[in-house]
Amino acid sequence: MRFISRLFGKKEHAKTNTHAAFWAWFASREKEFYKVLFKGTDIDSRFMDKVIPQLHQLNVQFYCLAGKYDEQTVEMVISAEGDIKSFVFVEDLVADAPALPGWKFTALKPGLGFDIKIGMGGYEFSRDNISFYSNESSEYPDQIDITFVHPGYTEENHKEIGNGIVIFLENALGELDTATLIDNIDFGPADSEKELIPLEKLEDFLRWREKEFVEKYKATRSNSDNDLYSVVEGRNSYNMPLIACINSELLEWDAKPSHPWMMVVEHEFEWDESGMPSAEMHERLGKFEDELLAGLAGTPGHLYLGRNTEGGSCFIYIACREFREISRQTAARIEKYLLKRSVNYRIYKDKYWMTMEKFIPAP
Repeated sequence: MRFISRLFGKKEHAKTNTHAAFWAWFASREKEFYKVLFKGTDIDSRFMDKVIPQLHQLNVQFYCLAGKYDEQTVEMVISAEGDIKSFVFVEDLVADAPALPGWKFTALKPGLGFDIKIGMGGYEFSRDNISFYSNESSEYPDQIDITFVHPGYTEENHKEIGNGIVIFLENALGELDTATLIDNIDFGPADSEKELIPLEKLEDFLRWREKEFVEKYKATRSNSDNDLYSVVEGRNSYNMPLIACINSELLEWDAKPSHPWMMVVEHEFEWDESGMPSAEMHERLGKFEDELLAGLAGTPGHLYLGRNTEGGSCFIYIACREFREISRQTAARIEKYLLKRSVNYRIYKDKYWMTMEKFIPAP
């Protein structure tokens, strides 16, 4: 793609909150949009300001990049801006795209290679000034933890340099690979004890580590139906009551990295001095959980770790081999069970289930 542009836009009033409605709306304007992108002028006002608000009616995480692809084709890339739980919905939306002459629709930012340069916040980011080193750990040997080094880095501009490097990686490696191949990213100055590795070797390093990881965990368990659970009671850091039912057997498992994705669902509820939900809310939360687990039962690779209630919220924890199906299932259940107050879920890399360490009794 030779021209890339992105902008938050103004709202149009058309309702496009289904895939069919969005693509019908887009198809009715595609000739006008094609001309704008092919000429490469006024893209912000004549394309982005119109398309992005429609995408937001589907999912607030959706954004897009657009421009001329070749001498006959223009391209629209739909992005989730790095939000892993939304990746599958971007892929589903693009899968439903109509075949429009002269158009190419792409799910998630593709990798453009390491020859690109990005300017941001007064700094330049390129293969010439970014290098990296790997942080190895005997305690967490499968963790891919990388520190990126930029000559302009200081403690004061940590955020600016970090944002620039992440955006560079998303465009160089691609949005999907940046999110899935690296477990933890940090930024800092060069370490005298670490050998700096040129950026062009990053992709080979990541592919090698991923291949090694996949082969190591080929044969692992696929369900937790018959595991033993422990009830944990206590108080959290705010001295509020905490009660949890946790799969204690799984927390002792030595193959946790085989399910490297952690999903945490948080339900907020109205509570009194006990910090616990009412009987009615408890029943509704239980139905939500039961239906979610029943839906996942037909798809191997999801391990129920338990749930806990504290401080006006109930949390459900599930470890996963991959993130797509569980995101679809969870979003569908949340839409069905509108529990009066906020319901959110997060999906993130947690190969060693560090999220669950607070439920392990101290020795």
